[in-house]
Amino acid sequence: MPDNCLFCKIVAGEIPSEIVYEDDLVVAFKDIDPQAPIHMLIIPRKHITGMNDIEDEDQQVLARIHFVAVKLARQLAIAEPGYRLVNNCNEHGGQAVGHLHYHLLGGRQMNWPPG
Repeated sequence: MPDNCLFCKIVAGEIPSEIVYEDDLVVAFKDIDPQAPIHMLIIPRKHITGMNDIEDEDQQVLARIHFVAVKLARQLAIAEPGYRLVNNCNEHGGQAVGHLHYHLLGGRQMNWPPG
C-alpha cells in the first residue's frame, strides 16, 4: 500500500468511511461529495493505481466490481430506472485519486455529457 493513498487508508480502516459493502476483493462506500442522490465508490482492496495498471491477475477483481455494482443497484432500487457506472483514468480522464475506483451513480436522470 502506498503511504499516501487515501483509498488504501479507507480499506485499512485508518480513515473512516460509510462502507456499504465489503468482501475479500472489493470495498464500496458512499462518496463524500455526491454528484447524485446515490453515489458510491467501488474499489479493489488491492492497490491498483488506475485502469492502465491492471494486470492479467486482476480480472477477477474487475468482474467483482461489476457484480457488486449490480448488487448495490438492485438493493438501492436504482437498477430498473437505471444508473451509471463510471471509471475515470488518469488526469485527462478526471481521475482524482490514484487508486482504481468506479463511481456508481443513480437516483436521478443522468445526462450526457455528464454534469
